[in-house]
Amino acid sequence: MTIETKPWDAAEVLNTPADIAAYLDAYLEDGTPEELLGALRTVARARGMAELARQTGVSREALYRALSESGNPTLDTLVRVLKALGVRLAVAA
Repeated sequence: MTIETKPWDAAEVLNTPADIAAYLDAYLEDGTPEELLGALRTVARARGMAELARQTGVSREALYRALSESGNPTLDTLVRVLKALGVRLAVAA
């Protein structure tokens, strides 16, 4: 008997702000900036780029550019995206 598998996509299970916060927190704790950007791309796909653009007031094209593999989102864009996702950055000691 052959076992069929399919690629796992985290975007399929990121349904709540708590899910998104836990996912991003793991990347903030242990990931590189590039990995964090990839995690943000995944979260944006989970929410839908067009909906995220509407909620942030940033054009869809600008979001794609900022979150692309070569992207470097501004702090303003990052804060807008996180707010639209229902999460926030926090500093802890």
